[in-house]
Amino acid sequence: MAGESLTRQRITIAILALGGEGGGVLAEWIAEVGRQQGYIAQSTSVPGVAQRTGATVYYIELYPEDHASVSGGEPILALMPVPGDVDIVIASELMEVGRAVLRGFVAEDRTTLIGSTHRVYAISEKSAMADGRASGERILDAAKRKARRFVAFDMNEIAEQHGSMISAVMCGALAGSGALSFPQAAFEQVIRAGGRAVASNLAAFEAGARAAASETGRPAQIHHLPAPTTKKGRAFLERIHESLPEPAHEFAIHAVRRLMDYQDAAYAELYLERLTSVRELDTGEEDWRLTRETARYLALWMSYDDTIRVADLKVRASRFERVREEVRARPQDVLDVIEYMHPRLEEVCETLPAAIGRRILASGTLSSWLRPLFRKGRHVETTSIRWFVILALLSGMRRWRRTTLRYAIEQERILLWLNRIRSAARIDPATAAELVECQQLIKGYGDTFERGMSRFGLIMDVWETIKFEPDAAPTLRRLREAALADEAGTTLDGAIAELRFAS
Repeated sequence: MAGESLTRQRITIAILALGGEGGGVLAEWIAEVGRQQGYIAQSTSVPGVAQRTGATVYYIELYPEDHASVSGGEPILALMPVPGDVDIVIASELMEVGRAVLRGFVAEDRTTLIGSTHRVYAISEKSAMADGRASGERILDAAKRKARRFVAFDMNEIAEQHGSMISAVMCGALAGSGALSFPQAAFEQVIRAGGRAVASNLAAFEAGARAAASETGRPAQIHHLPAPTTKKGRAFLERIHESLPEPAHEFAIHAVRRLMDYQDAAYAELYLERLTSVRELDTGEEDWRLTRETARYLALWMSYDDTIRVADLKVRASRFERVREEVRARPQDVLDVIEYMHPRLEEVCETLPAAIGRRILASGTLSSWLRPLFRKGRHVETTSIRWFVILALLSGMRRWRRTTLRYAIEQERILLWLNRIRSAARIDPATAAELVECQQLIKGYGDTFERGMSRFGLIMDVWETIKFEPDAAPTLRRLREAALADEAGTTLDGAIAELRFAS
């Protein structure tokens, strides 16, 4: 390994890969190269529970044939990796790097850890009430500390560039890392012999090998801010730099782009006016936390998910291109995309002009007559002409969004929230910042939105009773964390009851 003599003859390799990533193919390649290089090779796999909750672990043991003949018999090889006894670990994704470390496969005195830095988010991360993403920085730090050597870069990006499976890049990373003393040409020969997508696999293999051998393959935390391409965009950028503190620039720039895409330049202008009114009350504490977090959460609320926005995102050409890339559809392949949609009567009425929508919802007779029509969800084939046209027409209603009932409701809620923030900022910016962050409870649409809005409302009711108290900021933080703790809202109910009992 890496030109150094091992204290034992056996070489152990573990591969952690998700379903569909070619982990089994990679294990076959490595085992075959080992055989050609004079090793007895054994490859096994231990499947996980599901694609994301438990990746398949492929395990390979290599034992030199000449040593086996001297010893007088076939070696007994293990069927699965043993913690602390793995020479090389290859992980297809950053969370799998973390799992390898947690399971004890990575040892400081032995293991070369090779992993991709991209993320495939778990269902629990996506469905969390707050930002449920696991910390990538913590995983990278642990991997560097725990491994004898850590080789990491974005293998998924290279795979997409070359139209290959990530397993080809992982194989290249193994060859380029020098963790095995096998020549790179031996891996290339095995890939050619496999006969599957040879050109793209070889290109991805070579790119992976170069990245692993180069320091440029190391993960880098680089944030690229989008450059404006229009006169209006450049004017917005200049205004952001002139009127807002530097820590808020990144959020504000992304927000303006998002809101121009969501509605128009005038809506982005309204966002900056609202943000500036908060900035004027910010004293700069905690690296301008109040302005920075308002820049983030105000943009999220102003770009709320309504039926118009959902339809717009469903029929974008870029989305269909992304889906084709994800399923690796060839140009000649016909791709059908079927969505599950369940608009409730409330969402439909909120898309109508405000007066009409209010009248329908206020009428018990009309509501009871119309509600059964929207009680069940439906499967919608967005690639069919019928549904594409329907959704495209709905998307085109963006120009009339300001007349809709939902727009009127959300702008009223946003203004009330901003008024509370500004009032609190005049007394204590830290408390105002906690009010800002309560917005993260509001997300999605339909039942998800209603649950979040209900909890937000409960916390705002409490705020009205504690806003003049000296411990208002920590109380708000405690309530927000309780609201994010579970979907049922049990923790928040308990925290409010405890607060009322204490008072």
